[in-house]
Amino acid sequence: MPEIVPLLVELAPFIAIGMAAQMIDGALGMAFGVITQTLLVSALGVPPATASASVHLVELFTTGASGASHIWHRNVDWGLFKRLVPFGVIGGVSGAYLLSNIDASAARPWVMAYLTGIGFYLLWRAIRMAKPRFADPRYTRPLAAAGGFLDAAGGGGWGPVVTSNLLIQGGDPRKVIGTVNSAEFLLTLSISIAFIATLGLAAFTLITVGLIIGGVIAAPFGALLASRVRPRLLLLVVAIVLIVTSSYSIYTAVFAA
Repeated sequence: MPEIVPLLVELAPFIAIGMAAQMIDGALGMAFGVITQTLLVSALGVPPATASASVHLVELFTTGASGASHIWHRNVDWGLFKRLVPFGVIGGVSGAYLLSNIDASAARPWVMAYLTGIGFYLLWRAIRMAKPRFADPRYTRPLAAAGGFLDAAGGGGWGPVVTSNLLIQGGDPRKVIGTVNSAEFLLTLSISIAFIATLGLAAFTLITVGLIIGGVIAAPFGALLASRVRPRLLLLVVAIVLIVTSSYSIYTAVFAA
């Protein structure tokens, strides 16, 4: 028992980060990786490579828990899910294998600038939205392939790229967020197989354990928020988070390198 208390104290910061990041990601369909890596590196001084490896493995557990929670709250559009998953997996696996030895960081500021622009457009839509009118997104397969590819090649991007573009096409925010979150588990699993095979159990550090605990605990609450919050407010918050996280990524890529 005396050994457990110091362990819990050591795990506490990582559990808190996992909970906060997953609460936001589960409710908005994006930002787990950005928030987690930023806090680990900036606030706790974790080396960037260690933070990246930890977050990648943690997402196997958090996306699974989040997807199950969204399914429970009926936030998933299964027709959209079936269109997203196969092409997302193809894009993700292609990105993991084709760009495993290529530095894709040069393209990241341009992708983030694009997402910042989308964030402002969604903000404008949310402000002028009077009565919600939704439509089934049409351009889903190429979008899923691009989102999966960017996620594998650039260390993140599935949520911001796919969620934001589906919302632009008029998708119901609750259904879009729930479906993208649920599909992300299969995408993350496909991308991570080679990564886990290479690192083995050594990748499961104390950081990883803490993030998994916090993320899994918070997953049901994020899905609950997505199912209860009004579409206009949901769209507004998605826009703000997209603008803030993308702008910060541009700053770190351009000025902090």
